[in-house]
Formats: sequence, structure tokens, C-alpha cells
Amino acid sequence: MNEKHITHLSKFLSLVLRHAPETIGIILDENGWTDVETLLEQMNLKGEPITRELLTVVVDTNNKKRFAFNEDGSKIRASQGHSVNVDPGYTPQQPPQLLYHGTALQFKDSIVKNGILKQNRTHVHLSADTETAKNVGSRHGKPFIFTIDAAQMHKEGYLFYVSENGVWLTDTVPPVYLSE
Repeated sequence: MNEKHITHLSKFLSLVLRHAPETIGIILDENGWTDVETLLEQMNLKGEPITRELLTVVVDTNNKKRFAFNEDGSKIRASQGHSVNVDPGYTPQQPPQLLYHGTALQFKDSIVKNGILKQNRTHVHLSADTETAKNVGSRHGKPFIFTIDAAQMHKEGYLFYVSENGVWLTDTVPPVYLSE
């Protein structure tokens, strides 16, 4: 299979499963799931040819594990990163002592002043290791990594969740919990 085509389909799935399901006329349920057969049908109707086998390849080979099937494989969703209003149904978890947030250096001053905000997403995304945070920060320029005192945040009542692909999620990270 063509790696370029798989990457294209992965990006398209990110669009429809995280941000704009209406692009192809699908509906996400309250937890972000949609019916696989409906997704395939609508993608094909909108000129994005895909089979069940190819969808499975896209899900299984995505290096960030952005998508997940339900237990019987009849539904699919994005693991996190939604800008549409969904509740993935994650259970609050106790985070590790420290978590990390990778960003571009150009955003550092704003984050120091305002904290980490979810912007147009449903949660702030945090990493359990600095290498992942560095990779995330590199997407938009020279990377900068913040260290978050997640244990103190948790102790003070902030909720944390971990997505199916290991991304830590929370609503906000106030500046007081950040270090450079």
C-alpha cells in the first residue's frame, strides 16, 4: 500500500473524527464514536476511496495511535484532540509526579503568562516523557518543553485523564504549576 495515501487518509480521518464530521455527513455520538460502515460509505461517496481493510491499516499503523476501534470493531473514534464537543468517557487517573508539554518557542511567553489553555480543543495535551513533548513542540517551530507539577495539580483538585494512546489530558494548566 502507498504510504503517502495512508498518511492522507490518516489526516482526513483526523479532520472528520476530531474536528468536522459534517464534512462527510457522519455523526459522532457523545463519546466520539461513529459507525465504521457509515464512515466507509460516506468517505467513498465524498471521493475518499477506502475499504475496511485499508481503514484497519490506517488505524493500526498510525504512529501516534490517534484512532481506536471499539471492542467488536463496529465503531471508530479519535483517541483525543477533538475540537467538537465530545466526552471520550475517560475515568480520572492519578498522574505521574511530572508531565511535559511541548510547544514552539514562539508560544513560550504567552504560556508563562496565561498557563496552558485548551484553545479550541476539549483538553490540554500532556506527555509522560520529554522526547514525546519535544516531538510535539517541533511541529510548529523550535521546540520548547514545559515541566508540569502534575502531582501538585492533582492534589489541589485538578482532574487528569489518559487517552487510549497514552496522551495525558486535563482542562488547563495554570502558570503556577509550570517550570521551564
